[in-house]
Amino acid sequence: MLKVDRLTKVFNPGTINEKLALDNVSLHLRPGDFVTVIGGNGAGKSTLLNCVAGVFRQEAGSIVLDGVGLDRLPEHKRAKYLGRVFQDPLMGTAADMEIEENLALANRRGKPRGLSWGVTARERAQFREKLAALELGLEDRMAVKVRLLSGGQRQALTLLMATLNAPKLLLLDEHTAALDPKTARKVLSLSDRFISEMKLTCMMVTHNMRDAIQYGNRLIMMSQGKIILDVNGGDKKNLSVEELVQLFSRKAGEEAANDRMLLG
Repeated sequence: MLKVDRLTKVFNPGTINEKLALDNVSLHLRPGDFVTVIGGNGAGKSTLLNCVAGVFRQEAGSIVLDGVGLDRLPEHKRAKYLGRVFQDPLMGTAADMEIEENLALANRRGKPRGLSWGVTARERAQFREKLAALELGLEDRMAVKVRLLSGGQRQALTLLMATLNAPKLLLLDEHTAALDPKTARKVLSLSDRFISEMKLTCMMVTHNMRDAIQYGNRLIMMSQGKIILDVNGGDKKNLSVEELVQLFSRKAGEEAANDRMLLG
């Protein structure tokens, strides 16, 4: 499904601020894999997702998704294959457009477009059904501007938009970090449900070890631009937070293991 081979990314090359963000990273995901990605600040987690999405261009290596060489495509053309939810709830939606208009844009992503605009009756019925599944009452507010929604409502809408057409790969980049604990649990639960029901392949970056263990079938730990641990199946399910901290300490050093955000 996703094949990342020997990926290298350097920021500010040749300067005093040169930073090796990804160091020869290789990662292969099978169809249906739900991978949680953890690590301290600056470990390379978000950089990896940004390289896959086309936000950053790598210095070396290749990215292939379901036989398509993503590294040969600009960011806007990769959007046909990817769904993405960002950390900031203000990203991923058009604030001054209505809920149903945002959903219409997401529904037509990567499809041929004609001269007509407007939400069709068929689309409106589909959107109402999808919104009802969020259990947030948004199906009765489809004409409301997105800027009037709460952060949690907006993030749930962004998640729905990202999964509306079952992308080849879903990228969740600390998408609950800016939410209060109760709302974060709701959005995580929705994410897990959508991924399971639609059998999506997903990478979810998180600082929260409990979430990294609870969700997904595979856990990847990063440090200093490298993957230092990759566990799946029963080995992942049986992990405790304490065991994961110990593993992180042994693999990445005590300083990294004490990262407060990582242990949140």
